[in-house]
Amino acid sequence: MARRRKLTNPLGLAVLAMLMGGPMHPYQIARLLKHRGKDDSIKIRYGSLYTVVQNLERQGFVEAEGTVRAGHRPERTVYRLTDDGRRELEDRIRELISEPVKEYPIFTSALSLVAVIHPDELAGLLAERLQVLEIEIAATTGVVDHAVAHRLPRLFLLETEHGLAMKRAEAEWVRGLMRELADGTFPDLKFWRAWHETGEFPGELADTDWAQADQAVLIQREAYHAPPPGRTDRPGEAEQPGQAEREVDETD
Repeated sequence: MARRRKLTNPLGLAVLAMLMGGPMHPYQIARLLKHRGKDDSIKIRYGSLYTVVQNLERQGFVEAEGTVRAGHRPERTVYRLTDDGRRELEDRIRELISEPVKEYPIFTSALSLVAVIHPDELAGLLAERLQVLEIEIAATTGVVDHAVAHRLPRLFLLETEHGLAMKRAEAEWVRGLMRELADGTFPDLKFWRAWHETGEFPGELADTDWAQADQAVLIQREAYHAPPPGRTDRPGEAEQPGQAEREVDETD
């Protein structure tokens, strides 16, 4: 028997979690998700919620219990959580909590390419980001304080606490980087500025191990592209899609 594919859609997991409270139709699930603020931590497309529920039904995680009608509105199908659905939900939450997963935050991606920005401009951009972070931190702190004052159990605030801690840590890191750029203690700041102001890669860095490793990769690619003796490639010959990836694999 083929192994059943794991449920990986966070919205699907959220639907199963809502149904632990009892049978509901998709419209009720959507209202409850919104009321509980789950759209702050889970990317929810309410228009696709019915499709998600149908997929869960096909997988045997939920099943139709009946239909209800309110006034002149169309009938709505009510779904209940199955035993398989409960097990899948619990197993997946255990896995997601215990096993760190590689993620690709946009800010981290931008930082990996930040050398293309002049350091003086970067300082201003970081100041803008820090201002937004401080506003978000203040707003989220207010939400937590309000929830505590109204005796919302901390159990239902954990994702908000985590998000707040991440924002505070990021704000502190941004402040530290801004200080280094301002007082000139950021390593290699002179080379970074010179690269942008002259348009030339600093000679002092060209002799470093990592720069030479970069050049070795490029030379390796050129050697691979060199035509064999007696053959001349046609001018303008296009590289085929996927060729670069194959070449990297073949030359490693």
